[in-house]
Amino acid sequence: MPPMHPTNEDPTLAIHRDFELMELLDDLDYHEAWIGEHHSGGWEIHGSPELFIAAAAQRTRNIRFGTGVVSTPYHHPYMVAERIRNLDHITRGRLMFGMGPGSLPSDAHMLGVDTAKVRDLLEESIDPIARLLNGETVTQKSDWFTLQDARLHFLSYKEDGVEMAVASQVSPTGARLAGKYGMGLLSLGATSIAGFNALASNWAIAEESARDHGKTMNRAGWRLVGPMHIAETREQARKDVEWGFHRWVDYYRHVATLPLAPDGVDPIQAMVDSGFAVVGTPEDAVEQIERLIEVSGGFGAFLHLSGNWADTAPTKRSYELFARYVAPMINRVNVNRVESEAFLRANHGQFAAAMKSAVGAKIDQYMAEKGQDNVAPVFQEVFSKIHPEAAE
Repeated sequence: MPPMHPTNEDPTLAIHRDFELMELLDDLDYHEAWIGEHHSGGWEIHGSPELFIAAAAQRTRNIRFGTGVVSTPYHHPYMVAERIRNLDHITRGRLMFGMGPGSLPSDAHMLGVDTAKVRDLLEESIDPIARLLNGETVTQKSDWFTLQDARLHFLSYKEDGVEMAVASQVSPTGARLAGKYGMGLLSLGATSIAGFNALASNWAIAEESARDHGKTMNRAGWRLVGPMHIAETREQARKDVEWGFHRWVDYYRHVATLPLAPDGVDPIQAMVDSGFAVVGTPEDAVEQIERLIEVSGGFGAFLHLSGNWADTAPTKRSYELFARYVAPMINRVNVNRVESEAFLRANHGQFAAAMKSAVGAKIDQYMAEKGQDNVAPVFQEVFSKIHPEAAE
């Protein structure tokens, strides 16, 4: 959730709808929610994912929260580590720490940070932040920060510490850093054409970097991000997203400088056809994720990019349909149930005959004991109504 809220909406109400969405996702047993940091453009209005997560954690029970991401070039490394450590305890260990260079050049411009250097600054900041979060005392100096005998007040809430991840799109920077430090990988543009085609190579880069630095990469920590909206039918899904899809595309084209569809075409159909977005049914969502599994070789979690395409009610319905029908299919949680039903269907005649025989034997026994010949037709009639397919 970057998040995405058009500039014609009340920001306070938008923020609180985001909290309501977190509560819904928690009730639907979603595993994770990642919140971004942005400072310009007007739409992506969470300037501090840590603040939002601290509040959302008090409204939920089980869902884990990730900073998706903290733009580390904009902050002193010690202050980042300090906030993450406190948030780790506020959430009672439900925090994941994602970091990246920052996605909006306008953010860097306002802060006087050279956009060409943000990836270098990300790399420079990761080492001291990771060391501080791992409980070390750090003395380090660079052109933009100084650390002198720096240490955090307390250790992680959990013994194994806070899970950390690095953002990656098409360039190898994020993958290389994730491998160097043995962190998770956030593939933010996994369904874009360039991002999709780079999935396997980026993971190979991460594994190579990990080997070079004595670390290991775990596919369970690899998260792929893509947008989708689902409904009972493709027609309904498309009708739902007409509410906000075109404004979203226009924002990315003219504000975030990321054209998602060529001019002169239906952007919804173009993004569906390219594989970037799902606007369809639960079956379409399953197909998209299976496609990502195949090209990537396997990953840990699919992250639904919240685009605010539809109004509140259909948006919530989309998340509900995903939880009810898509996640169980991908995670194969109903394998035993499906096999059980199939077995009973395949052996229906055998079980129906056995039931008829068992009930008939009890009827015969009752008749023999009571000597009431007129009972048999009554019981036979009842039995035939319950199991007409087994009746003679």
